[in-house]
Amino acid sequence: MDAATGFLFTFFNIDVARQYADVIGKGTLITLSAGLAVIVTGIVLGTLLAIVRSLGCRPLSLLIVAFADIMRSLPPLVLLIILYFGLSEVGVPLSAFAVTWISLSLVLAAYAEESVWAGITSLPKGQMEAARSTGMKWWQTMRWVILPQGIRRAIPPLTNRVISITKNTALGSVVSLNEILNNAQGASSYSGNPTPLMMAAFAYVAIFLPLVIFSRWLERRWIQN
Repeated sequence: MDAATGFLFTFFNIDVARQYADVIGKGTLITLSAGLAVIVTGIVLGTLLAIVRSLGCRPLSLLIVAFADIMRSLPPLVLLIILYFGLSEVGVPLSAFAVTWISLSLVLAAYAEESVWAGITSLPKGQMEAARSTGMKWWQTMRWVILPQGIRRAIPPLTNRVISITKNTALGSVVSLNEILNNAQGASSYSGNPTPLMMAAFAYVAIFLPLVIFSRWLERRWIQN
């Protein structure tokens, strides 16, 4: 067996790939589901927190700032382990999927809040005053005038965070979430061959490369508009 054949047999073994294709496929669906749930929940929660912070209520603002600072300081893995094992100790056990979703959503919400807040505060204060002078209520002004511009300015820094945080769904393997990496590691151990890990790598590229391309398109489109 020459070097090329040996390399293909080791990393791209067709028989092993066929045997574990279903396992990797199921892990891919779990990763997709968890990633989408994290993106939606994290961005929505972060945007809501930025809106609440815009109300100017000092106690609420301090709580939101504290939340954002703590979530951005904690490694996602630490947060995941605390929620998974800590909640079980107080009688609130959660599934591996739920813990992964909640943990990463909280981290993304912290970054989303800071990005949207920075976008809102970068706007001239006169815009709020001008809109209110036309008879619009505070919420209407925020909804139709301030928030769209703030989100547009938040897009560039936020897209990178979305990608990096959603890739952390792989951390769910620590609490036995059957996502791509966990399934691939198990399959590789059972087969004694790293082909399942190569399959996992291709699956990650298939999931996240379109997200990277979409984020670049979104940045260009919003900046141009």
